[in-house]
Amino acid sequence: MAKIALVVEFKLKPGAHAAFDAIIRDHAAGTLADEPGCERFDVLQPGSKEGPDLSRVMLYEVYADDAAFKAHTQNPRLARTRAAYEPLIEDRTIHICKL
Repeated sequence: MAKIALVVEFKLKPGAHAAFDAIIRDHAAGTLADEPGCERFDVLQPGSKEGPDLSRVMLYEVYADDAAFKAHTQNPRLARTRAAYEPLIEDRTIHICKL
């Protein structure tokens, strides 16, 4: 079975970076700790030579297979996390890829 990778990009509302960052890093740590099928969950901070772009945050996640990805989507933590960050974001783009 192929591994599943997610690349997620968030566009944040002005001034929301610190709150969003805390929420998403807690979610990443919990996912890695509680979901054995999650092999990787990185929080990425886009930027340039001038510094970080605090209007954006990206995620890179890897799941062992379709079952592990499905388990993640059904984990109540994901719903709670989405509810917590929803007021902080302007947009979200999710790319689901096979590795």
